[in-house]
Amino acid sequence: MNKVFKIFAVGIAAFFLSSCGEKTGDELVVYSGRSKGLVEPLVEDFKEQTGINIEVRYGNDAELLLAMSEEGKQSPADIYWANTTGALAKASQEDKLVTLPDSLTSKPASYTSSSNEWVPVTVRFRTLAYNPDEIDTADIPASVMDIPTRDQFDGRIGWTPTYSSFYDFMTSMRLLEGEDEAMEWLEGMKALNPKSYSSNTPMLQALAGGEIDIALTNHYYILRLKHGSGGPSSDTDTDSDSDTSMERGEMDAESPVETYHFENGDVGNLAMVTGAAQLKTSENEAAAQQFLSFLLSKHAQRFAAESVHEYPVIRDVELPDYMLEAEKAFELSPEYDYEQLKQLEGTLNLLRETGLI
Repeated sequence: MNKVFKIFAVGIAAFFLSSCGEKTGDELVVYSGRSKGLVEPLVEDFKEQTGINIEVRYGNDAELLLAMSEEGKQSPADIYWANTTGALAKASQEDKLVTLPDSLTSKPASYTSSSNEWVPVTVRFRTLAYNPDEIDTADIPASVMDIPTRDQFDGRIGWTPTYSSFYDFMTSMRLLEGEDEAMEWLEGMKALNPKSYSSNTPMLQALAGGEIDIALTNHYYILRLKHGSGGPSSDTDTDSDSDTSMERGEMDAESPVETYHFENGDVGNLAMVTGAAQLKTSENEAAAQQFLSFLLSKHAQRFAAESVHEYPVIRDVELPDYMLEAEKAFELSPEYDYEQLKQLEGTLNLLRETGLI
């Protein structure tokens, strides 16, 4: 670990430790990689229903994992609510999580953990956004792997190569298609002179503004752009690794932005799961598991569907009428073991080799 990284690690840990204080038996501390705009309303609902007080610390998944490692057994955290299953798998690998009871792990109908150390909470899908005024869907290939073969997209495609959901996408491509194929895809994409964006929101705005014609993104960004957010906006809701921002004021139902799905089973439709776990540092097992159960309640699952247009993981939750039916959406993604997303270092090495990070 180099000196700069050590200083950063200690600084992150100090920040979290200094803000914790003493915790009572009737309080839960949640470390959340999800943004405040999504988490806060559900936290307030849980407080009202149970009388249990919750303190939430926000950060991206990497920051929170680092903070927990630096805090060690002294960490005040009870719950880790992560934006990616890769982060949860990493936490499991580092022996931070407890094995959950069947009463919890049996609640989700899909996207469950093979380790039984975390529960899925919502699902997002990779997809392609396109401008229907400029692009005929007949010109878009059936597989994302063939995008680099289409010269007509030269200089007109957007992507987010330094973004957390793109890392999960590339990790899955490496595992499903192979290292050589993933490298070839990245090199082919670079040859198309894509426009790189720091996050999905400005990329979708660039697409709507005519700067690009297609963009590799997550499905809900398109829906939030066109339909807004059913949940409250927040001044602290930024488009970081929390991956959930799009101010309601930015919505435009007439935006020339539509969704293209690749063929069923294609990695371009990858299902990306958010999830939550109880940490070994928790001193309040009953309340922690009560909170995890609440996240899998119809109330919480319906809120996620309506506020950020993510898919529920339990049955019989009604979706907004503009969302693709859950059964059809779930058929889009290839099957893969979500625990394997912990193999992030190989992806980072690949992105370094191609000069993308």
